Amino acid sequence: MERKEFLRSLGAGAAFALTFPCLQGCSKDETTGEIKPVPANIDFTIDLNSTEGSKLVDNGDFILKNDVVVAKNLEGEFIAASQICSHEAYDQVRFVAIDGGIFHCEVHGSRFSQTGDPLNQVDSAAAKPLKIFNVAVTDNILRVFE
Repeated sequence: MERKEFLRSLGAGAAFALTFPCLQGCSKDETTGEIKPVPANIDFTIDLNSTEGSKLVDNGDFILKNDVVVAKNLEGEFIAASQICSHEAYDQVRFVAIDGGIFHCEVHGSRFSQTGDPLNQVDSAAAKPLKIFNVAVTDNILRVFE
């Protein structure tokens, strides 16, 4: 029996049951298909005079580095949070210039304050805070660390 015939004989329900876990897992990290952990032991710098740092000039700008969203909030202060959403571990958290500036996961619409507090999740299991990192600027070098 060929593979197509075998899959047809299983029926749609069984085929869905076999493929759904892979589809869900593969959407977490597009390159490896694995769930990405929340970043830990973060300690890196960004030269604000470099090409990379030039993407943080205007209030509301952000960059992604080492699974961290580094942003210049609407008040001109640097902030940093996990790019990995605390809801379902998707790496789609971004900084958006709405409601005074928030972190937003594009997958399920989870929204977090600049301090990481959940803003719109009603399910208590999903209402975990977003991990926030420390930032410091010295001589145009932005340090992001725990």
